[in-house]
Amino acid sequence: MLSQPLKACLLLSMLMLAACRPAAPGPDSLMVETEEVESAADGGAVSMAPVDAEAIQEQDVAVPVPEPEPVEEALDWTPIQMQEGRFSISCELDYAAAGDGEPMDVLDHDSLTAAMGPCAERGVMRLRYEGRLTGEFTDLIERVIAVADELHIDKRVLDLDSAGGQVEDSMEAGDLIAESGWAIWVREGSLCHSSCVFILSAGDSRLITGRVGIHRIIRMSSTATTRRELNAELRTVYDRVKAYLERNGAAVAVADMMMVVPNRNLRLLTSDELQRYGLDGVNPAQDDLDRLRLMRKCGEDFVRRRDSFVRAFDTRCKVPGTDLEELSACGLDLRSNYGFPDEACPAESPLSEFDLAADFVFAPGGDTARGEADEVPPDAEPRPDTTSGDASG
Repeated sequence: MLSQPLKACLLLSMLMLAACRPAAPGPDSLMVETEEVESAADGGAVSMAPVDAEAIQEQDVAVPVPEPEPVEEALDWTPIQMQEGRFSISCELDYAAAGDGEPMDVLDHDSLTAAMGPCAERGVMRLRYEGRLTGEFTDLIERVIAVADELHIDKRVLDLDSAGGQVEDSMEAGDLIAESGWAIWVREGSLCHSSCVFILSAGDSRLITGRVGIHRIIRMSSTATTRRELNAELRTVYDRVKAYLERNGAAVAVADMMMVVPNRNLRLLTSDELQRYGLDGVNPAQDDLDRLRLMRKCGEDFVRRRDSFVRAFDTRCKVPGTDLEELSACGLDLRSNYGFPDEACPAESPLSEFDLAADFVFAPGGDTARGEADEVPPDAEPRPDTTSGDASG
């Protein structure tokens, strides 16, 4: 029989231990938004590249994947009839008012030159693509880049709506995009699922008001007969995916998340997650490169104001439920408070593609083609009576 003092001591110890335990998570803290898909193989993230299972080391060590070396080859301009998707080209960024341009289904030099020719004067073009990501999409990106280079169109927007497709083709297209200066849009009503996130990660900047989702990669060409063999193949594929994400400024945690989501479901990423994993806004890898270039060309004050604008844009403009046109208009209104477009570096100023698309001309002394602009200190707060314009600025 325990004495009363001993019983009291034991009771007190139990209460102290209970108090040290973390509180149980609430019913909503572990919930993430998911949705079922009819057939993951119709879009999804499908891996078809061969994998030498015998060469895979059995110990749990990541296999280093070298970054692919660029190969200079003459571009094959044999006409291609698009089967897996459709695309159109527009010189206007205001899709609500101007549409997306005439649909095209044949990839050849003359057709692309005719469609992109009117964009050369402004130096900005928008490629709208809807469909699966396959080798056809890679060919489309490669040929559009070639014509844009010929016409000196430096501002390029990829307006994307895709449920995914081939993993290896998506990463190949993404590497082309990463080296050629693209802004990526996923606008309201559009989606970017599964392997589409590889395209998203490659953009210099990303504007997202649509839905972005991920799930597990499917090995359609697998010869595995056991779970262990399949996992060995998938580990090699995911090592390639992680190396791709790393060189394009996205978090490798995206690949880890993909591994645990069944390919019949989609894990929808929140706006906070998109920014946390480097899939929204300014590309972190490109930002580091641009910072050095802009410091030399435009000066330290330009870079400081640009950083301040990006932070303000993320906190003030990216409101849930905002469509891409409103998001762009908010940014265009906000940037004048930070001295943009900059007189010395207008083309490097944030959202400068909208200036080009709207024939915006920055004149010395603060005059613009639309009237006299009020002078606002770079660190000033946005005026409450400021009204948003349309997406064309």
